[in-house]
Amino acid sequence: MRRWLSIAVASLVSCTAAAQLPDALKPFVKQDAPVLVLEHVRVIDGTGAPARDDQTVVIDHGKIASVSAQTANPNIPEGATVLDLTGKTVFPGLVGMHEHLFYPLPDGGPGLLPLYGEMADSAPRLYLAGGVTAARTAGSVEPYTDISVKQLIDAGRMPGPKLFLTSPYLEGSPAIGPQLHTLTGPDDAARLVNYWAAEGITSFKAYMHITPQELKAAIDAAHAHGLKITGHLCAVGFQEAAALGIDNLEHGLVVDTEFTPGKQEGVCPGQHEGQAALAKLDVEGPQIQGTIHDLIAHHVAVTSTLAIFESFVPNRPPMSEEMRVRASLLPDAWGSYTMTRAVIAEHADSSIAGRMLQMEMQFEHDFVKQGGMLMAGCDPTGYGGVLPGFGDQRNLELLAEAGFTPEEAIHIATENGAIWLGEDNHFGTIAAGKDADLVVVDGNPSKNIADVEKVDTVYKDGIGYDPQKLIASVRGLVGLR
Repeated sequence: MRRWLSIAVASLVSCTAAAQLPDALKPFVKQDAPVLVLEHVRVIDGTGAPARDDQTVVIDHGKIASVSAQTANPNIPEGATVLDLTGKTVFPGLVGMHEHLFYPLPDGGPGLLPLYGEMADSAPRLYLAGGVTAARTAGSVEPYTDISVKQLIDAGRMPGPKLFLTSPYLEGSPAIGPQLHTLTGPDDAARLVNYWAAEGITSFKAYMHITPQELKAAIDAAHAHGLKITGHLCAVGFQEAAALGIDNLEHGLVVDTEFTPGKQEGVCPGQHEGQAALAKLDVEGPQIQGTIHDLIAHHVAVTSTLAIFESFVPNRPPMSEEMRVRASLLPDAWGSYTMTRAVIAEHADSSIAGRMLQMEMQFEHDFVKQGGMLMAGCDPTGYGGVLPGFGDQRNLELLAEAGFTPEEAIHIATENGAIWLGEDNHFGTIAAGKDADLVVVDGNPSKNIADVEKVDTVYKDGIGYDPQKLIASVRGLVGLR
């Protein structure tokens, strides 16, 4: 009942927002016309199809009414607001599938615990400013805050994307960090899934030290509720997780430990050990290709998080990319980021992070070309520097670097996530009848993928938000709130 009530509230806001824009949203809105026509715009529709130039998109009370080629005498609805978007491109709002509402707090010093703070104010605004109109929170450290934030967004009391909430981490022993519960066995795993399902959580996240028995219990409990489960795994390898029935795997090849020599069943050998073993393999070899085939056969989706992996590669991304996010960070958080980046650069000669990034890109490209379901998210929780929204844009650029066309990269980051969520009838592509969740950018991402950073307007349910106003409203707050 809680879930359906939330959906009903969201639908009500969608239908009435254009006529009765909530006061809390007004400072960030640049377009709230009930009927809006985008003329002479280039359309990348999210299906992976080539971009179409000189199109007309009609938005009527929060929905896409039509998408058609521009004509000399377009059929413009009476009373519509008409925008000439010559030179601009529109693509679907991004569907971020590995997002969080928390961020690492500054290092407290020797002997103090590593903690994450809830970015309840900054994260939703930055996601929306970056073009993320729907987001799955792939793991929570403050689940009731996440629930409250979702309710506020759905009610039009704060700006942000459509949130699809994931449970607190289902973590085995030892738990990574004091904010995570340590499972005591399979019964405990099932108990937590049942509890959070009753609280309105719609997906679950297994974590590194979960055992095969605990994972199986969590999978069965989630599926009994008609819900899905993903995992950032270590103690359980990818093929074993697929056999157990997992629906999704986070990050991809780089975290798969099944190739680690001497790995014990149900024991995490450590991500560094796993990557050292992985680095010796060939993505085109039988072992990794076997994993790809197995995941596809079991219909297991993979979530690409290339931006977070890039941040561990010496001298990547370019500092010009990082300067985009500096103003959004708490000064202490920026200092922590630059210090860690410098340490990583000092150890460039011994680092395998660059090889890991290239292997991950090749793995993802092969996985998709063989029929796998790849989605994307930015995972803004490393040592800093990868921020909500900004990181999602960077993911698109890295997917293009991995060999996907810009249209394919956008498809991965839009329609695929919507399909996995079961929301593809509502958003994920630009088509008549769907929610008007759109990103308008200056330039042509189909020729220069970096143009995805040039966001002009983000439409959510037909309301056009100003990205610069959203970003300015939380200046210096990431790492604090």
